[in-house]
Amino acid sequence: MTEARAAARASWDEYFMDIARVIATRATCARKHVGAVIVRDRTILSTGYNGSIRGTPHCDEAGHLMEDGHCVRTIHAEINAVIQAAKNGTAIENASIYVTASPCWNCFKAIANAGIVRVVYGEFYRDERIFEAAQQLGLELVQLAARAEAQPPR
Repeated sequence: MTEARAAARASWDEYFMDIARVIATRATCARKHVGAVIVRDRTILSTGYNGSIRGTPHCDEAGHLMEDGHCVRTIHAEINAVIQAAKNGTAIENASIYVTASPCWNCFKAIANAGIVRVVYGEFYRDERIFEAAQQLGLELVQLAARAEAQPPR
């Protein structure tokens, strides 16, 4: 493999985060589009994006349901990914989750209790409690900056 080709190839973290970004395009709350991918052994186990309860109107159809400055109509991407895994009988213990924004406190608690051991996130999203809790639990938190688009080899 040439040096230019190796430099253009995404790392595994970049690869799965890029997938999470595509999944975020399915989100139905315009306030924030978030995508999540649960991975173990470089295999995708489950995905999720923020959207309303199955069978109920989405924010893009019915508007936001606001409480204390937050839209509560949607289920967050991380929770949807954990729910999808449970619904399909997919074990996610010792997995990693890639999420386009750092988990809120409630999502972080669910991630930790689901046995996920690594959270790779894009942008920081408001709740610093996750850092101390992650350290106490031995749960790895990794912020992954957006990568510049690689140029194709010439």
